[in-house]
Amino acid sequence: MRKSSVKNIRINEEIYRELAEIIRSEVKDPRIPPMCSVVAVECTPDLKTCKAYMSVLGGEDELDKAMEGLKSSAGFIRRELARRLNLRNTPELHFLPDRSIAYGVDMIHKIDELHISDEGSEDEA
Repeated sequence: MRKSSVKNIRINEEIYRELAEIIRSEVKDPRIPPMCSVVAVECTPDLKTCKAYMSVLGGEDELDKAMEGLKSSAGFIRRELARRLNLRNTPELHFLPDRSIAYGVDMIHKIDELHISDEGSEDEA
């Protein structure tokens, strides 16, 4: 695995910023909820492909609908990125769901359950 260069980091940040703006203001697909956000962007060094990790406020079914909407509007989003950014190659976009927030909430609930069960066992002793 190659170390990320400063140039690649700057391009990732720029794509992240523009992608969030395009999804928020330009995309009119009803499957994409207003609380859809870009979590992270990873672009390959040759700028051929780009992975965009997306998070949606809501359940798993809303996340699936949002992913379908984003995949269907990927061409429009790519064209808008090309228009806004001055890059030699505009990367092909791959939208991936980011479940890290849901995972974190699940871990917090498990820790709370352990904490409650520990307090119950201390009261019995």
